[in-house]
Amino acid sequence: MTQSKTRNRKFVLAKRPKGEPDDSTLRLETEDVANPGKGQMLLRNKYLSLDPYMRGRMSDAPSYAAPVEIGAVMVGGTVAQVVSSDIGGFAAGDWVQAFGGWQDYSLSDGSGVINMGKTPENPSWALGVLGMPGLTAWAGLTQIGLPKQGETLVVAGASGPVGATVGQVGKILGLHVVGIAGGAKKCAHVVDTLGFDACIDYKAAGFPAALKAGVPGGIDIYFENVGGAVFDAVLPLLNPKARIPVCGLISQYNATALPDGPDRMSLLFGTILRKRMTLRGFIVFDDFGHLYPEFAQQMGAWVKAGKVQYREEMIEGLERAPAAFVGLLRGESFGKRVVKLTA
Repeated sequence: MTQSKTRNRKFVLAKRPKGEPDDSTLRLETEDVANPGKGQMLLRNKYLSLDPYMRGRMSDAPSYAAPVEIGAVMVGGTVAQVVSSDIGGFAAGDWVQAFGGWQDYSLSDGSGVINMGKTPENPSWALGVLGMPGLTAWAGLTQIGLPKQGETLVVAGASGPVGATVGQVGKILGLHVVGIAGGAKKCAHVVDTLGFDACIDYKAAGFPAALKAGVPGGIDIYFENVGGAVFDAVLPLLNPKARIPVCGLISQYNATALPDGPDRMSLLFGTILRKRMTLRGFIVFDDFGHLYPEFAQQMGAWVKAGKVQYREEMIEGLERAPAAFVGLLRGESFGKRVVKLTA
């Protein structure tokens, strides 16, 4: 289906999932396109970002942000064009980076909206390497990882939009970079295209031993995107005073109970204590949003110079977004997964 000029398609949260989202989690509804009021603008969403954090917003468990209410539009970052505007600094035809959600049209008062101008190059990249995932990678590594030239950086989820950028920034900053990814194809991309020094396939037999062999001097910075068995393999290889930016735990987002096996809490905290390690979680715009202008200038220059490569996986059609999101949580995506809403 293509977008209409008069009707707005939207996915709303129909019920909170237990485990992996299914066909009953989101419901597609259609309504008339809203008319913007005073101090508002109407945005026609062109691209929708799919990101792991959305699974947490489907739940009403305590978190850093309020959950999506039942019957409300599913949240999501968007790149859109202004249809009409009663806000200074925004005019019809402008491309903007916004948070319009899983729908064709959204109303905005301009809060948190970034004007990209009339003719941005690669506008959807504002949802990836030049947007939230890119800022997450850059800030997590530079502000928490505190990299020093010659150190060893290990990146989980290395072929994804955050991990891929973390590793490439690490190489620019003079680090020895080892990625962790699922499958030979992704690992080949991580080394051959992204320029990592090595990549370890966590799906292959003997993964913990292969990772140990790949970091003979231990790990100084571990950028955590995955959790689970990957972190279990990383933990004993961390060096004294290692830094661990905790960006995500995608292997656990659909979990309905604690993992089987012994309690790892004492092992984890004992290791943190003995090795005097720093482990810090972060919410990128809450913690580092003030650094966005610095990031945008630096990352834009790196991308333009070809120092940072970017892979985008474009999904055609809003109706395909729910299945594409489930695939993302399963680890099926390869690069930044974006939904193109227009024909």
